[in-house]
Amino acid sequence: MWSLLKEFLKFSRQEKKWWLIPLVVVLLLLGVILVFTASSGIAWALYPFL
Repeated sequence: MWSLLKEFLKFSRQEKKWWLIPLVVVLLLLGVILVFTASSGIAWALYPFL
């Protein structure tokens, strides 16, 4: 897992693609929110916003 992160950071530094880092972070956060709220009681309230 850490090697994937290191490789991604090395790629974005070499190719000057710094705009990819916030995009990946936002996508990962949305994925985590969907996974953790899928079985909770507040899922009905969060789905309209995602």
